[in-house]
Amino acid sequence: MSRLSLMRWQRPLISPLLAALAILGCVILPLMGHDLAFLFFALFTLLVLGAPIAISLAGACLMFVLITGQVPNIVVAHRMINGIDSFPLLAIPFFIFAGSLMNNGGITERIFNFAKALMGWMRGGLGHVNVGASIVFSGMSGAAVADAGGLGMIEVKAMKDAGYDEEFAVGITAASSTIGPIIPPSLPMVIYGVMASASVGQLFAAGLIPGLLMGVMLMLMIFLISRRRGYQRDAVFSLRVLGHTFKRAFLSLMTPIIIVGGIITGAFTPTEAAVAAVFYALALGGIVYRTLTWKKLLKVSMETIETTAVILFIVSAASIFAWILTSNQVTQNVIALMGNFADSKLAVLMMANIVLIIVGCFMETIAAITILVPVLLPMAVAVGVDPVHFGVIMVLNLMIGLLTPPVGMVLYVLSRVSNVSFERCMRGTLPFLVPLVISLLLVTFVPAISMWLPSLIYR
Repeated sequence: MSRLSLMRWQRPLISPLLAALAILGCVILPLMGHDLAFLFFALFTLLVLGAPIAISLAGACLMFVLITGQVPNIVVAHRMINGIDSFPLLAIPFFIFAGSLMNNGGITERIFNFAKALMGWMRGGLGHVNVGASIVFSGMSGAAVADAGGLGMIEVKAMKDAGYDEEFAVGITAASSTIGPIIPPSLPMVIYGVMASASVGQLFAAGLIPGLLMGVMLMLMIFLISRRRGYQRDAVFSLRVLGHTFKRAFLSLMTPIIIVGGIITGAFTPTEAAVAAVFYALALGGIVYRTLTWKKLLKVSMETIETTAVILFIVSAASIFAWILTSNQVTQNVIALMGNFADSKLAVLMMANIVLIIVGCFMETIAAITILVPVLLPMAVAVGVDPVHFGVIMVLNLMIGLLTPPVGMVLYVLSRVSNVSFERCMRGTLPFLVPLVISLLLVTFVPAISMWLPSLIYR
């Protein structure tokens, strides 16, 4: 992620005129007394100049505090520290570490082979295998990029070798990776839970059925495309092969059961589940499979530290931004403004979906959640939307954003690991946006899809 930040600093301005207008606005607005408008212009200016999102957020907030003089400067640092002083956030480094250990410990390959034996007999078999493997792996990593980077290399190569179109292979791999943060565990839902003061356990439970729904919708699209293009079955169903691959993958398949089952039954909290996942992955890779060397462990540890630092920096910077919005009653003003044409649950949810889809195209998931929760959630709650239901809607929207330019992090990752151009990755993903959007609409307007399981477990 740090490389991405460096690239942002080095790339040319999106538009010199746009940057000039943004800077001019930052100079004029404080003189006219429009302090909040200056805050957004400052943020916009830093983003246009290529600054990473965390620096843009913190820098804009610091300039706002310096110009307005509402609070002492040190409050910025205090609020940033308080923003990450949360026990549930401890789950983030452990889930990241567990996912990386599984990617480097040979676990993903065993899962893929089992999924192939289980689902490869269907028309367009490896496409279905792709989705099935992502569903299983989603119960381990909680991050779409980890799914795309870990399983993606195996899945795309296998599909290309079997004669599938390259764009189709990359497209379904990208689309299926978005299931990762919906089915528990989920890093974005941990962030949302902290920002919205919602139960992370209930959020995890709420994501299970929507994640499975996404998988079913993607498999229906695979069937339709395979029938039109003449893709055949990739394996003959064999109980012997299924039993053999299941035996090899059994301990790996226990990982999501331990994590999700432990949380749902109350055996441990989401944070404790993350720690358990790390120890289990270490035991599998280092002792059972013996594929995890000290060199790999050091590499994984450094990647985890780097990724965690970036995520927590974004969360801390966004927390001061959210505090400024809240203390200046921006949320109440937005609700009052939108109340004229968004006075029903249906209208608010439609508007929230549109906003989230657009923002997801331009902003990273963690940053979007931390910025938009203080603005959109109170408006949704005001019309009777459950915060847990809204959390699933928000994360699902932003996952679709991972497949759309210009940010499209999953597309960039798959482009790198598959040696397919970004444009072709994007073209291959387009057909699979349809089942994902259908899933989003069903989850949005049929609350029982996401709320039935939490109401059953936490009643």
